[in-house]
Amino acid sequence: MKFPSPLPRLAAAVALGACAAAAAAQGSVTLSGVVDAAMRSVRNEGVGSVQSLISGGNATSRLVVRGSEDLGDGWSAGFHLEHGIALDTGAATSTSQFWDRRATLSLASRELGELRAGRDYVPTYTVWVKQDPFSHVGVAGSTNLYTAAPVGPIRSAFGSNPNTLVRSSNSVQWLLPDRLGGLEGGVMVAAAEGGAQAQGANKLIGARIGYVKGAASLYAAYARSENNVIAASGDFTDTLIGGAYDFGLVRVAVTQRRFRQANAAQTLRMLGLWAPLGRGELKFQWLDSNMTGRVGAVEVGANDARQFGLGYVHPLSKRVALYAQVARVDNDGAAAYAVPGGPAGLVGGRSSTGTEVGVRHSF
Repeated sequence: MKFPSPLPRLAAAVALGACAAAAAAQGSVTLSGVVDAAMRSVRNEGVGSVQSLISGGNATSRLVVRGSEDLGDGWSAGFHLEHGIALDTGAATSTSQFWDRRATLSLASRELGELRAGRDYVPTYTVWVKQDPFSHVGVAGSTNLYTAAPVGPIRSAFGSNPNTLVRSSNSVQWLLPDRLGGLEGGVMVAAAEGGAQAQGANKLIGARIGYVKGAASLYAAYARSENNVIAASGDFTDTLIGGAYDFGLVRVAVTQRRFRQANAAQTLRMLGLWAPLGRGELKFQWLDSNMTGRVGAVEVGANDARQFGLGYVHPLSKRVALYAQVARVDNDGAAAYAVPGGPAGLVGGRSSTGTEVGVRHSF
């Protein structure tokens, strides 16, 4: 692998520090996870409706194996393996990667931060999912308005496999230590390892920075992928800026994320609200997608969309919760974004509506 020059020096410093640390026999391995199932109904305008049992309406069903060991003198080593499960069928969520959600090995120092290697979230998504009241899943997940289906920068860069919008394989990242008075962030690089650009497997470079002080938080993030299905059309960039404030009665988050590739761009603006209600929490999301420019000779500027989501989560215990949520997507022009799980054939400019009721159990 070839990485930018600062990372080998950082890796060497971490390795030397670890060798100098006195090893202490303080290790642990834990097994945990989430099982989540819901009844969902989705209606696509002009097509019909579909009812189904789905997995992961409130949180993705998963199996997690984690381990850590105290190496002494402020040093520790750890690993994190995470496997996605489709609870409705019992199948794995990925047919090609067993630890599809995360597979990392790390070496950390209280003073220097953490060096982490493997498959993990890209910096922009790490921030985005914090700002989404529905955590990127369910009928109101923010992923509904950025997919590779419509003609736009995502499809132009990745074809049908936009796998670095959420995670990247072959990555190495350095994360800031926790002792910086609210400052957080990190830098990630991911090697191409000979991957084809048309398969979304080429090199990624990204970074994020955030500041959390009391009830307020501010974030910025950036990622660049060397992906271009259209020949000589340029790199794909993913930029984000956002912030949140907890007013007590309600927590408010505002975020903008922009994808750009060659002559096309997609800008997402998201408003998120969280409010305590009884023993549970009420959640609201408004999401707007604005397309500009063109892909080849195809103009995409009229293909905008909006989504709103409303949900409630009611805990039955520390590990078990009931939830109900509803979402609606309205499309303009040729845009045909839809709530997942509905019937095929939604045409541009039509709406999609979904509801679901489910239960989540963490262990």
